[in-house]
Amino acid sequence: MQSSAAAAQRNMRAGRRRRRRLRRLAEFTARYTAAPTAYLLQRMLKPLIDFRIPRGIGVLGAVLLVLGSAVFGTIRGGHVPMILAELADLRDAAANAAGFRIANIALTGQRQLSREDILTSAGISGGTSLLFLDPDAARRRLKGNPWVAEATVLKLYPDRLQIQITERKPFAIWQQDRRLSLIASDGTVLESYVPPRFAGLPLVVGIGAESQAKGFLKLLARHPEIHDAVRASILVAERRWNLQLKNGVDILLPESGAEQALDTLAKLDREKKLLDRDITLVDLRLSDRVTVRLSDAAAQARDEAIKAKAAKHKGGSA
Repeated sequence: MQSSAAAAQRNMRAGRRRRRRLRRLAEFTARYTAAPTAYLLQRMLKPLIDFRIPRGIGVLGAVLLVLGSAVFGTIRGGHVPMILAELADLRDAAANAAGFRIANIALTGQRQLSREDILTSAGISGGTSLLFLDPDAARRRLKGNPWVAEATVLKLYPDRLQIQITERKPFAIWQQDRRLSLIASDGTVLESYVPPRFAGLPLVVGIGAESQAKGFLKLLARHPEIHDAVRASILVAERRWNLQLKNGVDILLPESGAEQALDTLAKLDREKKLLDRDITLVDLRLSDRVTVRLSDAAAQARDEAIKAKAAKHKGGSA
């Protein structure tokens, strides 16, 4: 009897264990087969649901929002350079108070530029301190002025500054699209207008003339009698030059061999007084011939002389 009772109890316990396992299996199956997405979503969102916002986070967010808006407005409104300039002024003021104020500035090499022009180009003002002055940056700013070819900036502590510049020299007047500019020999535009004191410089005309003027005017200077008679040197299609003389005569030079063409022109003028004659054009573009165009009055007079000569010859033959 006791054995039978014990066996019955064991069977009951085994049955309960089987039922528990079956219940767990049913729950697992329901979770991962019937609604897996909902279960996984619940597991993923649980940390967020259980998260507790720390105290003061709202105030911090508001402060960050205000600061971010201020920074964005500053950048968008273009106020950054102004702010940096204000900070630089404060920095220089502190350095000047400590004894690094620039008390003496020695300038050398300037001819066309004034003292104020040089200091402004270098970015140096009355409040600039020697301690925080960047000589390389000042040199770059100076060379940004078209008149300045080279510049040297030297700091001598505690309060002296030396600036030496090499200026470009005005070389010619360049005309393009009816605009006149003052240029240096390397083609740099020095001024977008022509100061009266430079009105006597050679005039070059056309696209590219500013960069090619140095070589051509050097060639033209070998013939002073022609050089002095020229009103303008005109670059045609960036390939060849024409000369417009003060008496209205046009000289057409070849694309290659301009030097030989000028030699020929100078020889004809010496021997035949060609440029003093009643002509409008001398064409030297072909190496084996020189074409001369008479003025209208000279051409008419020539035609009348030919007709008179022919009529006289015809009358004599009769």
